This record gives sequence, C-alpha cells and structure tokens, in this order.
Amino acid sequence: MQPGVRGGGLLLLAARQDGRIVGTVQLDHDTPANQPHRAEVRKLLVHPQARRQGIAQALMAELERHAGALGRSLLTLDTRTGDAAEPLYAARGYIRAGVIPGYCRDAHTTELDSTTVMYKALR
Repeated sequence: MQPGVRGGGLLLLAARQDGRIVGTVQLDHDTPANQPHRAEVRKLLVHPQARRQGIAQALMAELERHAGALGRSLLTLDTRTGDAAEPLYAARGYIRAGVIPGYCRDAHTTELDSTTVMYKALR
C-alpha cells in the first residue's frame, strides 16, 4: 500500500468486475496548509478489456463525491495530450488550462509527450 494511502492523504478507489479489479483512480488531498480547498486527480486507469463500459465515468463520479465530502472545491489533473482520457475529462466538466510540452516519456518509445493540465470547480 502506498504511504499516502496509509497516511490518509491519498484516496485510492477501485472498480471490480467479476471479482477482478478493472479500474482505479486516486485523489491526492494531501495539500499544503494554504490549499485546503483543492485536490489532484491521479492515475485513472481502466483495463483495456473493460473500457467503454462506463467504469471511468463511475470512478470519476465517486472520486468527485469524496472530494466534495472532504471539503475540496477545486480538482486538478494532467493527462497525456491527445489521449482518450482527455475528452472524458472534458465531458465531466474539466477545463483545459494549458499544455506542457515534453512533460513525460512515452510508455513504448523514448519520445517525450506533452501533457494537458485541466481543472474543475466542484461548487
């Protein structure tokens, strides 16, 4: 288990299907004292065989519910620019703040990919 989960500053949600974990998402709410109103969405992952079944939407809805219960009114995230998750976030009301070029290494090559930074006000 990640130290953040044990320490209470990171919420890990999992979706199960037929007894198997098919998706996860994390809410990092371990923020500095001057940012108690925000949290960061991390690592929304859905197994390829379980995609297009509403799992990502359900995980995000539950994450946002937890964020609200924690008193968080602003969520931020970053996603690889052009990835399938980008329109999913936009459909949930996340707004594109900008793009950072060369932010992360591609999982299959040595190329650097851009990341899109997004945010959503919960109230």
